[in-house]
Amino acid sequence: MEAEPTLICIPDISGFTQFMSSTDIELAAKVIPSLLNRVIYANKLNLKVSEIEGDAVLFYKTGPLPTFTEIVYQCRLFYTEFYDQLKKLRKKYKDQPGGANIPDILGLKIVVHFGKQVSAVPIGKNIKLMGEDVIIAHRLLKNKVPIEEYILLSEDLLSKFKDDTIERNFGWGDLHDRETEYKHIGEINYSYINLKPLLK
Repeated sequence: MEAEPTLICIPDISGFTQFMSSTDIELAAKVIPSLLNRVIYANKLNLKVSEIEGDAVLFYKTGPLPTFTEIVYQCRLFYTEFYDQLKKLRKKYKDQPGGANIPDILGLKIVVHFGKQVSAVPIGKNIKLMGEDVIIAHRLLKNKVPIEEYILLSEDLLSKFKDDTIERNFGWGDLHDRETEYKHIGEINYSYINLKPLLK
């Protein structure tokens, strides 16, 4: 299929490896799908699901870009719905080994990137996203953000909005700038905001 501009959004469960290695497999097999389902059903921007990657969902959207406010609201909703489900799961499985530790181990980070040239290729019944920007979005999950739960907005995404539409203070936190050097890609600039204050 022809490559086109695409919004890429990846909500990623942090603490996934620790949880899987320290929790009964039967409990993990109930908890992780339940959390990913809650994230998927919190989708209000009509994002399409390309892949579910074990601990993450790869969303994408072509066509007109949502507003900056809409993108941030969607990320907030992913986060608050995720934690609402965590609380329910802890209550449901608190008597099972490791059940009481569910909220202490697991969290959520969200990467949002805008790709100029992304191909959505059908493979069987699924859609596989291809292109350098898909690689960049995944690489941004490994970054220099000094906190565990956040929204990361790539410079390529932020550049699509005029400065006067970007609120650097959201009331519950501020945008901070960072950059990371990636092998074969080079330096990528991005901004991030801490999600933890939303739980207060």
